[in-house]
Amino acid sequence: METGDFQLFPYPNALLNIITLVGLLSVVKFVSVTTWNLAVGLRAHVWSKMRNKNFVATYGKWAVVTGSSDGIGEAYAHELAKKGMNLLLISRTMEKLQKVKEEIDKESGVEVEIMQVDFSHGKHVYEEIEERIRGKEIGLLVNNVAVILPYPMDFCEVNDHQLWSHVNVNVASPLAMTRMILPAMLERCKGAIVNIASIYSRYPVPMMQIYSASKAFVEFFSVALEAEYDQSGVTIQTITPAYVSTNMTKYSEKIHKPRFFVPTASNFAAHAVDTLGYTRYTTGYWTHGIQAWIFDTFIPRWIWVKLLKMKNQDWKKDMKKTKGE
Repeated sequence: METGDFQLFPYPNALLNIITLVGLLSVVKFVSVTTWNLAVGLRAHVWSKMRNKNFVATYGKWAVVTGSSDGIGEAYAHELAKKGMNLLLISRTMEKLQKVKEEIDKESGVEVEIMQVDFSHGKHVYEEIEERIRGKEIGLLVNNVAVILPYPMDFCEVNDHQLWSHVNVNVASPLAMTRMILPAMLERCKGAIVNIASIYSRYPVPMMQIYSASKAFVEFFSVALEAEYDQSGVTIQTITPAYVSTNMTKYSEKIHKPRFFVPTASNFAAHAVDTLGYTRYTTGYWTHGIQAWIFDTFIPRWIWVKLLKMKNQDWKKDMKKTKGE
């Protein structure tokens, strides 16, 4: 377009070259990132299965697992027992803990101790935990304990107990447990801390707002901690799983029933435990890795937030139908 002697685009070929260069750089970036992610995924989920790591020799004799009476925590306990690690299992319900201990006692010859703790009670619960770990070579800490809203709800529906439970359990417990156990690992120059975040930590999630925010805290804390101590001999691993068939997802069969993208807790833990030492950031399960790659690569965050709101509104309706409301 010309206006007298003025041309809006005086160098059309140069502009075309710039557009072409930007396109090529975008393609190179996409191919490079995808290739790297594929290599990391194969190392974490395929190569790790071909190796038989000695967890006791690599990390230490004892593993501490919080939130270990059911779900992912219980499944982690069973997998670590198979690796020959003694266990200190910490959770809120003694009856469930006793059942897990009995099952592991039958399956393996490791030593299992159980401890009833309600992390929602806050700071004072950690004094007793510190007493129980004294004298033990803690080689692995799994910060798994977490609470979630019983179903998707608007923030103004969240009661005080639910709000402060998210703070005390999801946010405070990984901080307090890590500060308690990490110093001894640093002295020995070996050990591992596994922090269970969530795929919800990658995006703000309407109607599960405090859960996703608290898990984002866990992810940021864990990744920063890994960078701080990357030369210490201590492994810090961040895990961001998608939906796993546990009590946390029982409010909707659409995300609770086991299927391709929704593993059982035992299947999830069997994969996630094997990734330790092969990747420091993972979803823990290979199909979840595919989901995360698709979401991160092709769906802008603002679209994903809107989709999550629609899904959670739908799941809230499912919950009300189940209750007959």
